[in-house]
Amino acid sequence: MRQTRARAAMTRAARGGAAADSLASAFPPGPVLSGFLDAAGQVEVARVAEGFGMSKSQLAETIGLGREALYKTARAHAAKTQSRVREMLEIVGRVSTWAGGKEQAMAWYRAQPIAAFGDRTAESLVKSGEAGALRDYLDHIAMGGFA
Repeated sequence: MRQTRARAAMTRAARGGAAADSLASAFPPGPVLSGFLDAAGQVEVARVAEGFGMSKSQLAETIGLGREALYKTARAHAAKTQSRVREMLEIVGRVSTWAGGKEQAMAWYRAQPIAAFGDRTAESLVKSGEAGALRDYLDHIAMGGFA
């Protein structure tokens, strides 16, 4: 029941019109993400792994993919791989100002249980394809909503 109310509140916040437009300034996802893009707009997974001090295997585990997805160039540029890495970077970017930096935001992403999602972590949510609900939740919090 608690989770249903939280998701309903997040949906209302996401539909907030002008208030939702102000979220773009409250949570600029671009700075963290843009630092890892190549000239073609693809996320450079090697740079992401290096930027967070982890191996490609660790990064693959963090986003819920097999290590081959990041070690083979064709797979690293595949839509699913790019999407998962972008989701992780966007979420880490959204909480980095709250957490005190990207390293602390990554620690939150990997370890902090979120009560509104049954004490699942952001990492768990991204791995299971629920990044959209997590982004809505973070938008709700940014607008002054309760967790």
